[in-house]
Amino acid sequence: MSSSSSEKALTSEKFTDLKLKKPATNSVGLPAVASAIQHALKYMDVKTAFEISKKINQKGGFDCPGCAWPDPDDERSSLGEYCENGLKAMAEEAQNKTIDEVFFSKNSIDDLAKLSDFEIGKSGRLAQPMYLAKDATHYKPITWSDAYKKVAEHLNTLNSPDEAIFYTSGRTSNEAAFLYQLFVRAYGTSNLPDCSNMCHEASGKALTETLGIGKGSVKLDDIYKAELILVVGQNPATNHPRMLTALEKCKKNGGKIVAINPLPEAGLIKFVNPQSPQKIITGGTKIADVFAQVMINGDVALVKAILLKLLEAEEHSSTVFDHEFIQKNTSFYSDFISDLNTYDFDECVKLSGVSKAIILEIVDLIINRDKIIICWAMGLTQHKNAVDNIREFVNILLLKGSIGKEGAGTCPVRGHSNVQGDRTVGIWEAAPQAFLDKIEAKFNFKPPVKHGYPVVDAIKAMYEKKAKVFFGLGGNFISAAPDTVFTAQALGHCNLTVHVSTKLNRSHLVTGKEALILPCLARSEKDIQNGKEQLQSVENSMGIVSSTKGILKPCSTELQSEVAIVCNIAHETLKKKSTIDWLRYIDNYALIRDDIEEVVAGFEDYNNKLQHPEGFYLPNGARQGHFKTETGKAHFSINKLPDWKLKSGEFIMTTIRSHDQFNTTIYGLNDRYRGVFNERRIIFMNPEDMEHKGLKSKDIVSIKSKFNDVIRTAHNFKVIPYKIPKNCCATYFPEANVLVPIDSYAHTAKTPSSKSVIVTIEKT
Repeated sequence: MSSSSSEKALTSEKFTDLKLKKPATNSVGLPAVASAIQHALKYMDVKTAFEISKKINQKGGFDCPGCAWPDPDDERSSLGEYCENGLKAMAEEAQNKTIDEVFFSKNSIDDLAKLSDFEIGKSGRLAQPMYLAKDATHYKPITWSDAYKKVAEHLNTLNSPDEAIFYTSGRTSNEAAFLYQLFVRAYGTSNLPDCSNMCHEASGKALTETLGIGKGSVKLDDIYKAELILVVGQNPATNHPRMLTALEKCKKNGGKIVAINPLPEAGLIKFVNPQSPQKIITGGTKIADVFAQVMINGDVALVKAILLKLLEAEEHSSTVFDHEFIQKNTSFYSDFISDLNTYDFDECVKLSGVSKAIILEIVDLIINRDKIIICWAMGLTQHKNAVDNIREFVNILLLKGSIGKEGAGTCPVRGHSNVQGDRTVGIWEAAPQAFLDKIEAKFNFKPPVKHGYPVVDAIKAMYEKKAKVFFGLGGNFISAAPDTVFTAQALGHCNLTVHVSTKLNRSHLVTGKEALILPCLARSEKDIQNGKEQLQSVENSMGIVSSTKGILKPCSTELQSEVAIVCNIAHETLKKKSTIDWLRYIDNYALIRDDIEEVVAGFEDYNNKLQHPEGFYLPNGARQGHFKTETGKAHFSINKLPDWKLKSGEFIMTTIRSHDQFNTTIYGLNDRYRGVFNERRIIFMNPEDMEHKGLKSKDIVSIKSKFNDVIRTAHNFKVIPYKIPKNCCATYFPEANVLVPIDSYAHTAKTPSSKSVIVTIEKT
């Protein structure tokens, strides 16, 4: 791949006009309402915006394409079950501008690559399939029939099915995801990497090891009833704002909340509920009773310090731990206690970065409560020791008996709206044998048993030319992946790259020798097949499967559904091999659900259950206190302190999202709560660290990371003083992804360590 092609993967290094304000100390409220309305009306007409606001996340409506936070089981707000960023997501999806062959004839891929990610996303909705020929500079239109044949031709000329990579985004419906994995396995490979590999894979690994299920154990109602909630490594006001309403209800019911994070986040300081005039007048609800400003990747040290004090209190009174629960429901307690006693409290305090006083406050809250929920996001999952991070927090819950009871349990807060559902229905490079056996029994072929590539290994396989076709069902792979230049070179080694998308993104500009863009229906658009409107389904982060049905007229007559795209490619590719009648599914998605019912546990009577507007819960052993581990009990675990150490002049960097962003989608250039406006190429630093390095606010720096003797550099970042622990810094994703090494990832989970990258910072 040429160096110029690698550069297409990099976000624009141009500065805009950075403006700084004092960081906010409360969140949402009327400013959020104003921002949402302004954004919606900028990209949608009034009628569309109104229709969407009445149907998004409502029973019988469509599921927000943003986060996976659940909707209430009972009554939902008539004012709207959506948030500021949810409406921004809809404005992105339902924008009233389309791009077709005229747009691509005027804009080469080199020209488009010079745009910012914000400008690329706002180019418009994709309106027809496009093809980039070998050595071509511009995409040109292609018929759907020829596009399907092009994919099939490449797949059928590979030396092995394992030379193809089939990536999945978390926005794909259950129906499309099930057929996609079925096609891939019938084709002959398990290469099904997905966005879970880059975000919550560590959660799944840790929870499966300790509790026997790779999902959270709580319902939304449990959040309301909890006596104590630990919110760890997450920023709900930006990434899942509706969570704040649930936390507010917990506080109203007498619950306490502890926020654990390297940065103070406005949403965890105070929340002004925009649907409550009283809260708007009175200034809102204080959320966090205690804020523990932990060092980046100091979480295990913090938890060990807490555990040591809990053990000390237990040895004094014998009433802190739930011994009945421990004896009946857990294994390896004595091993865990023996290991815990080898650690020094003062050393753990030092490594955590949290003061003794704050730690003792947290301990006091835990001692007298057993309805405890621990919520977390990627602040825990994207480290080399990510699995240890999560298992150590689970140890707290096991000591207190806070699993399998009302108001208690685990709550990993997922990103994309159906990332959990995709895994449930088979998007998994390492699917259990029981699932594969069900596939074989139902569809009369033997699916490959050998595990496929997760994301990191898929990138390496493409780089080493072991994989030659990349197919992406949704998502923006190049912007989500680590080690941007390396990943771009890997994609460039492919013979063909294919992306099923609703709108233009940077991945369409970082291509193999040939490339296809296949435009699909958005979640909010009507999916009509053979004159009949189709229903689809998704699973939220608390295990509820519910229906989703678009309400808008598709923005182009050239769009096809994800189901139709998958079925046509499967038919064209496997027509001489597969006995499955792929095309029959296109006209009736209920047939897909009938097959899911036979293959996936928990989907009995699927089509009938989906008629209930509130949806239905999937089985969850941990929620009922049944642990499907090797011992049949929950497992205490032994976790080590992270082994990294900073040398003189080094910092530990975490990547974060701005408020005008959801995952790789950039809605705007502002980070309102952190006081940053009109700029994304920034680095937050502790003022004392800045002074030590002779840096002032808005100075321009280069950031370098060195891993396994490879030096990676990100140029042109402006320094911003911020309340962040010393020796720590924070930058926006995906601008800083170039610094994340491809070989630095969580043990057993291979989640990239995007939240703990050791860097040096030099003034330009």
